[in-house]
Amino acid sequence: MQVKIIKPKAAVLMGSKSDFEVVRPALAVLKKFGVEFEARVISAHRTPAAAHDFAVNAKKNGFGVIIGVAGKAAHLAGVLAAYTTLPVIALPVKTSMMGGLDSLLSMVQMPSGIPVACVGVDGGENAGLLAVQILSLADETLSDKLSAFKKEMAEKIAKDDEAVVEAAKNI
Repeated sequence: MQVKIIKPKAAVLMGSKSDFEVVRPALAVLKKFGVEFEARVISAHRTPAAAHDFAVNAKKNGFGVIIGVAGKAAHLAGVLAAYTTLPVIALPVKTSMMGGLDSLLSMVQMPSGIPVACVGVDGGENAGLLAVQILSLADETLSDKLSAFKKEMAEKIAKDDEAVVEAAKNI
């Protein structure tokens, strides 16, 4: 009998459908690294029971990390973190009122005992990468993919450096 090993998934929960364009880079990163994910709209304020139920059952449902995406009164990540022991990553969304500062502050000013990791405003790519890094702690293949990704980034910067050094000589 062959035992199928189920790898933890990532949940990407946004407070509103309008947050999807900010979420898109996170989903692209998860897909690039082969991480299974679910993307949902669940509001901390308009569907609090759904947020509670999702967070309480997330681990049992195979999730290993949650990304909470919201703007303005950006409480989704904190609400999710209150109901789960899984790592929660907050992804603040830029707003028209304060350019995302309101979202960012709502996410980073969590009370003691309810930690939430937070990436920059509209930082979907970094939210996805942080989720991959968290999941890679228990997945050597994922860890190897991350190492290769970092190496590729370093090689690109080295080439860019060479090009700039050469261009500067010709000024």
